[in-house]
Amino acid sequence: MGLFKGQFANVVEWEEYRDDIIFWKWTNREIKKGSKLIIRAGQDAIFMYNGKIEGIFKDEGSFDIESQIIPFLSTLKGFKFGFNSGVRAEVLFVNTKEFTEKWGTKNPILIPTQTLPGGMPIRAFGNFSFAVSDYITLIDKVAGVKQMYTVADVKERISAVLDQLLMKWISKEGKDMFNLQANAYDISAGIKTDLDMEMSKLGITITSFTISSFSYPEEVQKMTNKAASQAMVGDMNRYTQMAMADNIGNSRGGSNIASDMMQLQMGMQVGQQMMNSMNNAMNNMNSNQTNGMNQNVGVSGGGVPKFCPNCGTPTNGANFCSNCGTKLA
Repeated sequence: MGLFKGQFANVVEWEEYRDDIIFWKWTNREIKKGSKLIIRAGQDAIFMYNGKIEGIFKDEGSFDIESQIIPFLSTLKGFKFGFNSGVRAEVLFVNTKEFTEKWGTKNPILIPTQTLPGGMPIRAFGNFSFAVSDYITLIDKVAGVKQMYTVADVKERISAVLDQLLMKWISKEGKDMFNLQANAYDISAGIKTDLDMEMSKLGITITSFTISSFSYPEEVQKMTNKAASQAMVGDMNRYTQMAMADNIGNSRGGSNIASDMMQLQMGMQVGQQMMNSMNNAMNNMNSNQTNGMNQNVGVSGGGVPKFCPNCGTPTNGANFCSNCGTKLA
């Protein structure tokens, strides 16, 4: 049995694959005759010999190393496997997918501002995405000394410079300190450019960087909310509407001011309706009285009443009452 020790073929593949691993190195083992290379979807395989890249293979599938891989390696293309001879090579498997991760400031960032001598403490949160773009740089700077490289390693590298970049781009061009969300796109674009430049040193590209929200201290947030509320109070009607909406949304234990303003508004509306009803009633009464008098007195077609307004005697169209002599026209 000793004659055949170490002569068995290998299967060169990414073992113990995890989604959070950026690359994994198959190393320090001898590749024997009949060995296979397995490349799965989302993986590239890089053959290295004596620390130098010999070939990069991107097609997924199972390949015979002797006939399908060795002929394409720059240094090993003429290598011949013997009965008891193999080749010691390293194979670096790279995850080609785009990684997306959340980020957030661990501690508040003090942004310089004239109103606060110590600076405005601000937190920020969002997402960033990245992918491997330069294999040669990745191997030269990272893979040469590491067995694997994970997303956590990238996040640690980004976190080390993120606070300074946030401070730089928030302070740039005098951004409105109390309305940073309106400038989130410009701030994100600036940070992405700087981060991409930093991570390119490791062969990694930052494909996107977004800021989901900014967070202010509780006291500052209360002042901002109060200022926004006061800006809405342009006149009594707008303030009443805001108070009514606030009271509806807080039916239990709501604001006393909101409740009072809603009752005041309702009282004013009821009072206005009562005044309108009284005015309508008075107008109807006056109209009815006038109509009644016209019906009782009566007026002929020539302008002479049918009955004397003094004694009630029929006038028969005369200009003077035949009974009392009252002038009729």
